Amino acid sequence: MKGISREHVNTRSIKKPVSIWRLTFRRLMKNRMAMGGLYFLVFIFVFCFIGPLFSPYAGNKVDTLNINSAPNASHWLGTDKLGRDILTRVMQAGRISLTVGLGSMVLSVSIGAALGIVAGYYRGIVDQVIMRTADVLMTIPGLPLLFIMAAVMSDWKVPADTRLYIVMIMLSFVGWPGLARLVRSQVLSLREREFMHAADALGLKDRRKLFGHLMPNIIPILIVSATLSVGGAILSESVLSYFGLGVVPPTASWGNMIDSANSLIDFQRRPWLWIPPGLAIFATVVSINLLGDGLRDALDPNIKGRK
Repeated sequence: MKGISREHVNTRSIKKPVSIWRLTFRRLMKNRMAMGGLYFLVFIFVFCFIGPLFSPYAGNKVDTLNINSAPNASHWLGTDKLGRDILTRVMQAGRISLTVGLGSMVLSVSIGAALGIVAGYYRGIVDQVIMRTADVLMTIPGLPLLFIMAAVMSDWKVPADTRLYIVMIMLSFVGWPGLARLVRSQVLSLREREFMHAADALGLKDRRKLFGHLMPNIIPILIVSATLSVGGAILSESVLSYFGLGVVPPTASWGNMIDSANSLIDFQRRPWLWIPPGLAIFATVVSINLLGDGLRDALDPNIKGRK
């Protein structure tokens, strides 16, 4: 190879390493179903959080001349029994439902990840206490437990504004045990790897081992679990609100919007009262699950055939 410098050969032969996040994004881009879910979620967030700013019926404004009105030029999705615009209320309700879903996800992932790491790393009595607590909570059906907690909250006459945050805490209380067990099993495997033995040999503090070495290796699991838990939280909040145990009027959520059509006449003759929020719940949860499945496949190193 005369005429070619050694430096030129080295720069041509050495490839720049690709980060795991860039590789994951490339894999995700190839999954059409997951990208379709992502695009819809972007749309629904813009629709719910920015859409009301352009609506003339924001702030629960009523149109007394158009009560229980079918969809028309002025009200594209009709009005309810108080004359409120359904389209605007679907937007505003989406803010609440998405906020509850995201808030409860952050709480449950934070609690589950922290307890799972501690249980898997220290084992012994710490592991037994945490895991047995998780087992007890997992043996109780989640929805009845939520109904009991919501009924107690109703007896305490909690203000409507505060109920939103209590619903988040209730959902996270039910959601953390499964994630904690998943994280624990992953940590039990990771703590026997060479990099953890090297950390022990260097005499690193437990805090640095837990959050500097173990935590980065379980982030892919946390991302997938967090994505999928949002959909479950939205469904649970909708069920609670439908039965009047979650977010209560005048604060709108997709669940209590469906509950407003609680008579046979509304169900048969006024489908615009319950179909739009029902479709919003269905499409949002399906999109979240599609995105979660796509992230799981993109982050799984055992799936071959991808570049």
